[in-house]
Amino acid sequence: MSAVCFLNNLLFVVVVTGMGMGLKKLYSILMAAVLLTTFLCLANSSILPTESNQFGICIRNCAQCKKMFGTYFEGQLCADACVKFKGKVIPDCEDLDSISPFLNKVD
Repeated sequence: MSAVCFLNNLLFVVVVTGMGMGLKKLYSILMAAVLLTTFLCLANSSILPTESNQFGICIRNCAQCKKMFGTYFEGQLCADACVKFKGKVIPDCEDLDSISPFLNKVD
């Protein structure tokens, strides 16, 4: 159930059952429902990695490898691969197989 549906259903229940309640108690229940819904939405959005998270990790790893290997690492080519593959292939600076396409040969 989406957070908005949950909040709407809860609001309906509180209003219908809260006819005899005091205004302060009704307000407290509504605020608790809003806070709970907000928390659930935020928790749900940050638990699972999304494509944008993978893309960001890919770009950051390219930058880290560029810092480590300097001119021997093609950072732009690595970043282009992140864009092309939408962050699916993440380079690991300590794994030669994952960064070999971006390394320059020593002259």
